[in-house]
Amino acid sequence: MKNNWYVLYTKSRCEKKIADLLSKRNVENYCPLNRVYRQWSDRKKMVTEPLFNSYVFIHACEEELNAIKKLSNNIVNVVYWLGKPAIIKNEEIEQIRYFLNEYSNVTIEKQPVRMNEMVRIIKGPFRNLEGTVAAIKNNMVVLSLPSLGYKMMAEVNLSNIEILNKDFSRQNNFETTTTTIPLLN
Repeated sequence: MKNNWYVLYTKSRCEKKIADLLSKRNVENYCPLNRVYRQWSDRKKMVTEPLFNSYVFIHACEEELNAIKKLSNNIVNVVYWLGKPAIIKNEEIEQIRYFLNEYSNVTIEKQPVRMNEMVRIIKGPFRNLEGTVAAIKNNMVVLSLPSLGYKMMAEVNLSNIEILNKDFSRQNNFETTTTTIPLLN
C-alpha cells in the first residue's frame, strides 16, 4: 500500500477544522495557509487563511480514503480526476510549502495547464528550477500546480530567470517584459 497525496473537498470555511481533526486522528495532512493583510474599520492585521478554498491535502493510501471521508460531515468528498482520486505529486506539495514560507499575500488563479517555452530560474528562492512560460504579467512568477489546475503568483524580477531557447526570447521580446512561469510540468 503506497501513500500518495490526495485532496479532500470540504464544506466552505471548514478547512482548518478538518486539518485539526485529521491531525488528532494521526492522518498526515496539509492545509496550506496564506498570510494576508485584512483591513477592518479600526485596524489592519495579518491573518492566516486557507490558500485553496475547501481543499485539504492528505497523505494516505487509496484504500483509506473512504474511512477518512467518513470522519466528519464537513468532508464533502475526495477530489477525483478522470474517475480516480486525484494524486498530487510530492514535489508540488513541497513547492506549495516553500512558496508560502517565502511569500505572503499569495494569490491563486484557476488555469488550464499549458506547455510553452522552457526557462530556468537563476536567482531567488526557486534557483535552478526549470519550467515553461505560461504568460507575461507585471513582475509576477507563477508556480504551476498541474495536478490541481492552479497557479500561484508572487513578485520576482525578470533578471532572476534565464530563457533556455534564445530564438523564442527574441520573437516575443522577453528582454523588455516580465515572464510568468510555472514550475514542474
